[in-house]
Amino acid sequence: MMEEEELEFVEELEAVLQLTPDVQLAIEQVFPSQDPLDRADFNAVEYINALFPTEQSLANIDEVVNKIRLKIRRLDDNIRTVVRGQTNVGQDGRQALEEAQKAIQQLFGKIKDIKDKAEKSEQMVKEITRDIKQLDHAKRHLTTSITTLNHLHMLAGGVDSLEAMTRRRQYGEVANLLQGVMNVLEHFHKYMGIPQIRQLSERVKAAQTELGQQILADFEEAFPSQGTKRPGGPSNVLRDACLVANILDPRIKQDIIKKFIKQHLSEYLVLFQENQDVAWLDKIDRRYAWIKRQLVDYEEKYGRMFPREWYMTERIAVEFCHVTRTELAKIMRTRAKEIEVKLLLFAIQRTTNFEGFLAKRFSGCTLTDGTLKKLDSPPPSTNPFLEDEPAPEMEELAMEKGDLDQPKKPKAPDNPFHGIVSKCFEPHLYVYIESQDKNLGELIDRFVADFKAQGPPKPNTDEGGAVLPSCADLFVYYKKCMVQCSQLSTGEPMIALTTIFQKYLREYAWKILSGNLPKTTSSSGGLTISSLLKEKEGSEVAKFTLEELCLICSILSTAEYCLATTQQLEEKLKEKVDVSLIERINLTGEMDTFSTVISSSIQLLVQDLDAACDPALTAMSKMQWQNVEHVGDQSPYVTSVILHIKQNVPIIRDNLASTRKYFTQFCIKFANSFIPKFITHLFKCKPISMVGAEQLLLDTHSLKMVLLDLPSIGSQVVRKAPASYTKIVVKGMTRAEMILKVVMAPHEPSVVFVDNYIKLLTDCNTETFQKILDMKGLKRSEQSCMLELFRQRLPTPPSGPEGSSSLSLLAPTPEQESSRIRKLEKLIKKRL
Repeated sequence: MMEEEELEFVEELEAVLQLTPDVQLAIEQVFPSQDPLDRADFNAVEYINALFPTEQSLANIDEVVNKIRLKIRRLDDNIRTVVRGQTNVGQDGRQALEEAQKAIQQLFGKIKDIKDKAEKSEQMVKEITRDIKQLDHAKRHLTTSITTLNHLHMLAGGVDSLEAMTRRRQYGEVANLLQGVMNVLEHFHKYMGIPQIRQLSERVKAAQTELGQQILADFEEAFPSQGTKRPGGPSNVLRDACLVANILDPRIKQDIIKKFIKQHLSEYLVLFQENQDVAWLDKIDRRYAWIKRQLVDYEEKYGRMFPREWYMTERIAVEFCHVTRTELAKIMRTRAKEIEVKLLLFAIQRTTNFEGFLAKRFSGCTLTDGTLKKLDSPPPSTNPFLEDEPAPEMEELAMEKGDLDQPKKPKAPDNPFHGIVSKCFEPHLYVYIESQDKNLGELIDRFVADFKAQGPPKPNTDEGGAVLPSCADLFVYYKKCMVQCSQLSTGEPMIALTTIFQKYLREYAWKILSGNLPKTTSSSGGLTISSLLKEKEGSEVAKFTLEELCLICSILSTAEYCLATTQQLEEKLKEKVDVSLIERINLTGEMDTFSTVISSSIQLLVQDLDAACDPALTAMSKMQWQNVEHVGDQSPYVTSVILHIKQNVPIIRDNLASTRKYFTQFCIKFANSFIPKFITHLFKCKPISMVGAEQLLLDTHSLKMVLLDLPSIGSQVVRKAPASYTKIVVKGMTRAEMILKVVMAPHEPSVVFVDNYIKLLTDCNTETFQKILDMKGLKRSEQSCMLELFRQRLPTPPSGPEGSSSLSLLAPTPEQESSRIRKLEKLIKKRL
C-alpha cells in the first residue's frame, strides 16, 4: 500500500511540474544550469546509469546517496525560506491597493475643480473677444469710409482739374493726372448705383472723348493729310499728347499712327506712280534708297516725339513694304511682257537685300499675323547643301569658289521680313524657271562640247578615280537656283524647278556619262592562239586602252558622286518646300539612273577583263591534254590570264580608290563570270590523260590563288579580300578541282567511280556526268554502261525538304574536301 501511495504521489508531482516549452525556455534563460536534474526531459534511469555505468562503480553508492541527500536538504531549506518570506505579501498588497484608491479619489476631485475653473475662463474669453470683434468691425468700416472719402475727394478734384487742363491743352500734366483718375475710378465700380459717383464717371468719359478728339485735331493741324509739304513739325505739346494717347482708347493711338504714316508716305506715292519711269523694276533701287533717307529724316526730326514703345520707325518701314508690294504687283501685271529674267533677278536681288537690311535694323515686333510666313527651322543635318546662305549679290561668287564638302557654317536665324515685298514676284517666277531650263540645256551642251574637246580624263592613281569637273559645276548651279527660288517662294515654283532638275539630271546621266562610255566590239583584237601561248611580256593587248579604262572608272566615280549628291539635293528641296508639297519632291528615278550608269560601268570593266582572258581559255581547250607526259610549271594560258589580271586590275583599283565598294563589286562580278566560263572550257579539254589532269589541277590551283589575291594584286598595301568575294572564289574553283579529281579517278570498278562522282560533285545532272566521261576518253559502249549505272545509283529525292537534306548528305564536308586538296598538292609537289 505504501508503494502504491508513493507511486501516485510521484505521478501527481510529475503532472504538476509539467511546464510549457515557452516557460521552460524562460526559466533556462533566467537560471541557466548544467545540472541534469534541472533539465525538463530528465530521465532517472539514464541518470542512474550515468552514475553507475559498471558493477564496480556500485561500490561508491553510499557516497552518491549522501550527496543527493545533502542536495535535497539544501533545496528544502531554500523552499522553506521562500515560503516564509511570502507570508505577509497578501497583507502588504491590500494595504497598497487601499492607498492607491484614496490617491485616485483625491485626483478626481482636483480634476473636477480644474474643469469648473476652465469653463468659467472660457466664458470670460468669449465675452472679451465679442467686444474685440465689434471693435475690429468698427475700425474696418471706419478705415473703408475714410479711404473712400479720400478717393472721392481725389476723384472730384481730379475731374475738375482734368477738365480745366484739357481746355488749356496741358497734356503733360493731363497724362499723369488722367492715369491717376483712372486708377481711382476703379475703386468706385461697386458704387456706380450712387448718382453722384455715376455722374463723376460720366464726366471722366466725356473728358477722355474730348481729349481724343482734341489730340487728333492737333495732329491734323500739325501734319495735314493733303499736300506733300509738312508745315507743322515736332513739338513738346504733341509729344505730351502721345503720352495721353497711350492712356486713352487704343483706337486714338492707331488713328494717330495711321494718319502720320500715311502723310509721311504721301510723297512716295506721288514720286513712284505707275506712269513714272522710276517706278519700273530697273530702278527699284531708288525706292529703297528713298525710304532709307526718310527713316533717317524721321529719326532726326520726330524720333523723340513718339514714345519708344510705338516703334514708329519700324511701322513706317513695314507700311512702306506693304505699299511697295502692292504697287510692284500692279505694275508687273500691267507690263508683264516686258519682264526679262535678268531684270526680274535684279529686282529680286535688290528686294531681298532690302529685306535683309530691315531684319538687321528692326525686330519685326510690329508685323501682324498673315503679313509673312515664318518657316520652322529645319533640324540639324549632315546634308552638304546645308550652310549659311549669303546675300544674293554674293551668292554667285560663293558658288563659284565654294565646295559642297566644305565645313558648314551655322545657319542664321530666319528673317522675319522675308517675303514682305518679294512675295509680289512669285506670280512671275515662270520667267525665271523658263530661263533656268534654257540655261541648264546650254550648260549640258557645253559639258558635252568640253568633253569632246578635252578628251577623257588622265589616269589618276593618287586620289582615286577623277570625278568629272562638270558634275560639281552642275550641282553648284543647282544649288544657286534652289537658293534663289526658295528666297522667293516655297510653293509651286519650287516644284517646277525640281522638275527641271530631274530633266537635266537624266540628260547629264545619258549624254555625259552613258554617252561617253567606250563601246564594246565582238572582235578579239586580232589575237591568235599561237600569240597567246607566247610568254613574252607585252605581247598581249587588252581590249580597252589605259585611257579607256580610266575613263570608265572616272564615269563610275562621277555617277557615284551624282547619286549621293542627288539624294542630298532631294533632302534639301524637301526642307525648302512647303510641308504640304514635300511628297511631290521625289528624285528616286534619277538616282536609279545613276545606279544604272554605275552598273553599266562595272559590267564594261568585267567584260573587258573577261574578254581578255577568253583567248587563253580557248587555248587551254585546244591543247592535246592526252599527250602531256609530265607535270611541269603552270601552263602558258595560265600565265596569259595572270598577265591580263595584273595589267588591268591595279589600274581599276587605283582609279576606284575613292569607291572601294564598287571595286569589290567589280571583283565579285568578274569571279562570277570567269569561274563558270573556266569550268565550261575545262569540259572542252578532252580526252585527258592522268598526267594531263594533274597538270590541269595544278593550273586550276594557280588560278584559284590568283583570284583569291585579286583585290590586292600588284598593291603595296596587302588587304584581306572581302569574305563575300572569297566565298565565291573558293566555292567555284573548288568545283573545278573536284571535276579534275573525278577525271583522275580510275573508272574501274564502275560502282566505285559513280559513287565517288556523286560524293565529290553532288551533281545529279546526266549531262555533267556525260562530260566527265568524255574528258576521260571512254568509248560510247563504256559510257552507256556508266550512264545506266549512274541513273541507278542516283538517290531518289523524296518530296519536300527531306530530298534536299538527303542530297546534302552525299556532299563531302569542307574538311574532307580540304584534306583531299592538301593530299593532291603534296602529290604534285613530289612529282615536281
